[in-house]
Amino acid sequence: MHGRGNQTGFGPPVTPPIIKNLLIANLVVFLAQYASPMVSALGAITPAAVWGERFLWQPFTYMWLHSTYSIWHVAFNMIALWMFGSPLALTWGDKRFLRYYLACGVGAGIVIATVPYMFGGDTGVRVVGASGAVMGVLLAYSFSWPDRTIMLLFPPIPLKAIYLIPLIFLMEFTTGPGNVSHAGHLGGVLVGWIYLLREGQTPGVPTFDSLKLKWRRHQMRQKLRAVRDDEERKRRDWRDDNNRYH
Repeated sequence: MHGRGNQTGFGPPVTPPIIKNLLIANLVVFLAQYASPMVSALGAITPAAVWGERFLWQPFTYMWLHSTYSIWHVAFNMIALWMFGSPLALTWGDKRFLRYYLACGVGAGIVIATVPYMFGGDTGVRVVGASGAVMGVLLAYSFSWPDRTIMLLFPPIPLKAIYLIPLIFLMEFTTGPGNVSHAGHLGGVLVGWIYLLREGQTPGVPTFDSLKLKWRRHQMRQKLRAVRDDEERKRRDWRDDNNRYH
């Protein structure tokens, strides 16, 4: 659910052709997974297969597959793609949106396949899902309309778009299920961020220098607050001493 000006409604008012095509493609592949287990076996990312057996197509194919154990995996990803991808595609155009979507998905796939080798993770685990690409879409949405208020479904609270990604990661790392690919989600956000910075067509994208400047300002405000608190404590102590002796 999201806000549109002074109105609130579920979903975007218009669904662009590229979003419709992506939704159809994901649903067709989801049905194909039920028809043949080989679709999931060959298309899912397995780090050992990507780098050990040179299954180099998997960082692309995994993003069209979803868990067949529950409908909610594909449902949540497609709802998020529809709700947040539609405004982006309407603003950017189909070609620009598709390039970005694929870059985030494939980039996240490369991260998923590489992280276990860098940090000693399980290289035999299989990963599927469009979450990396969708997280990139959420990032671009939050940078494009940072002050737009959206109404979350879980939990049902209003939230400014700029805080959407931090909230997702907070919930994911604290109360999320254990089978979530953190590397994929983080990879989609990181690749999307770098893509938007290099593309230079989204004014709201913070640069690394601007983030460092904001962090320094935050530290300075914290120091000033600590100094004020210390002075206030000294004034209270002085008043208490005067009241005690006079």
